[in-house]
Amino acid sequence: MDRRNRSDRLDPVLDTRDLEAVWFARPNAFAWLTGGNNVVDRESSVGVAAAGYDGESVSVVTNTIEADRLRDEQLPEGVDISTFPWYDGSLADAVSDRSPRPAAADFGVPEFESIDAGSLRQPLSEADIDRYRDLGADAAAALEAVARECHTSDTERDVAASLRAELSRDGIEAPVALVGSAERAPAYRHYTPTDAELGGYALLSVTAERDGLHASCTRTVAFAPPEWLAERHDAATIVEVAALDATRNVARQDGDAGEVFAAIEDAYDAVGHPDEWRNHHQGGAAGYAGREWLATPESDPLTAEGVEILTETGDWPTREVQIPDGDASLARHDVLYR
Repeated sequence: MDRRNRSDRLDPVLDTRDLEAVWFARPNAFAWLTGGNNVVDRESSVGVAAAGYDGESVSVVTNTIEADRLRDEQLPEGVDISTFPWYDGSLADAVSDRSPRPAAADFGVPEFESIDAGSLRQPLSEADIDRYRDLGADAAAALEAVARECHTSDTERDVAASLRAELSRDGIEAPVALVGSAERAPAYRHYTPTDAELGGYALLSVTAERDGLHASCTRTVAFAPPEWLAERHDAATIVEVAALDATRNVARQDGDAGEVFAAIEDAYDAVGHPDEWRNHHQGGAAGYAGREWLATPESDPLTAEGVEILTETGDWPTREVQIPDGDASLARHDVLYR
């Protein structure tokens, strides 16, 4: 847990809103504040513990089932844990009983104000970025290992299961694991796995999560691909490079993400697919969520100052892609032909 960074961001919230404490029980906010994981049931938007900050220290409230495990395996030394009987009340009630007032929470606590940690998590701290680099490299390695081993007769579900298992070996969850076969990938933007066989080629896409941080990457593997695959892949890399270059340039000029979106639109037009951006969102800021915000024509937030590719291993074929209307180029991941 990056305590100094967290307190520097939370203290102004307490002062501005005249609060005595703020509480976070949503998994990504809990992970941001404590470095720990409060998830047991992944279908729940609220975890089994709440972390609070009162201007001096971080404390945690949880039930008697979870306290020992969280103390031993998830929380930094010195974090105070307050417990309540699992059969007597709810997490919200326990936080309400123990917190100084007035207070705010990112989940429903009686008489508490509401708070969203999204803006507090941005930009990432240096410690966050170091963990992000490790996550990106591990996620890419897992994705590439599975892509190299899949076969034309494998089903999308087979490959997705292998991908989740490979990620799990490094303590990584996969909130999103998409595998698109030659039949389904051209038809759908989100190719949730089915029993369709891969056929001539496949797209593998994952959003990987560890310690609250999220990283996304995609790889394309081809066996007997259609003639148009290479052209469309090339077009996609040109749009991607245009987006990355525009992000870097706009950040240096203190611009906003709407300008990046305009560059993306121009790039789609240049490669002959002018309306393609309408068929799927065009990314945005990742961090303690798969998307902290989505890029749209009206987007404002932008803090990146350069381009560092986190989800690369150096062990996958790449090609240099020319930056549109520029002299520089970036290496981007190519199709793996097998």
